[in-house]
Amino acid sequence: MLIDSHCHLDYYTPAELPEVFARAAAAGVQEMVTIGTTLDQSRCLPPMTETHPNLWCTIGVHPHHAAEAPIPTPQTLADMVRHPRVIGIGESGLDYFYDKAPRDIQAENFRAHIRGARLAGVPLTIHARDADDDIALILRQERDREGGFDFLLHCFSSSRQLAEAAVEMGGYVSFSGILTFPRSAELREIARDVPADRLLVETDAPYLAPVPFRGKRNEPAWVAHTARVLAELRGLTPEALASLTTGNFRRLFRKASSAQTSARQTSVRQTLP
Repeated sequence: MLIDSHCHLDYYTPAELPEVFARAAAAGVQEMVTIGTTLDQSRCLPPMTETHPNLWCTIGVHPHHAAEAPIPTPQTLADMVRHPRVIGIGESGLDYFYDKAPRDIQAENFRAHIRGARLAGVPLTIHARDADDDIALILRQERDREGGFDFLLHCFSSSRQLAEAAVEMGGYVSFSGILTFPRSAELREIARDVPADRLLVETDAPYLAPVPFRGKRNEPAWVAHTARVLAELRGLTPEALASLTTGNFRRLFRKASSAQTSARQTSVRQTLP
């Protein structure tokens, strides 16, 4: 079974979601994480997860939106993680491709999210685009400042140097449908070489649909196509790759793992004679 570690399911209408979930289940996608991009939007995600037991969420401010409102304090972010279905903080990071917010504001927002994630004891989901050097620098500075923290480079399409720096600092790397694109040969080489215990898969739906659906609106079911390509690169069966990435997800997102274990234990108690 697969887990889509990063999608944006609030982009779908309530009427569309039952079929989205049904197609995911049919494709072997057992859980999904829907991602926060602004604080107001993030506050809407926990109620959404309450009606879908296989859905988790994160909360955070995307770098595109970093200048639209006051930067949240680390404590504000940590307080929002108290909801049982909120398993991480993000996505936050740096985006120098679009530069929709001043770079100093993006960096301040990124640091607040790192500190909030450390305070809450949950992983940070990082958006990194055309900002490899500054992403690595801030991660190292924050680690040296107060110690290590868990993080995930989502939808990875950056340099080998950033992937290696992230792994060296204890981070994880997630690959999306970009991995299947014809011009992504260099990215596939990186994906082949990332340590097995640091790999995750995602869709970033509704964006970046994998081949053979490129150009269409993406959805969690299609993470199976990315996983199949990743399995081929690493000489694994699709089942082995699914087991590997699911295990990595549960090790990184410990709050989700604890909740699932508790739910299974409750189910067993309820069925005992």
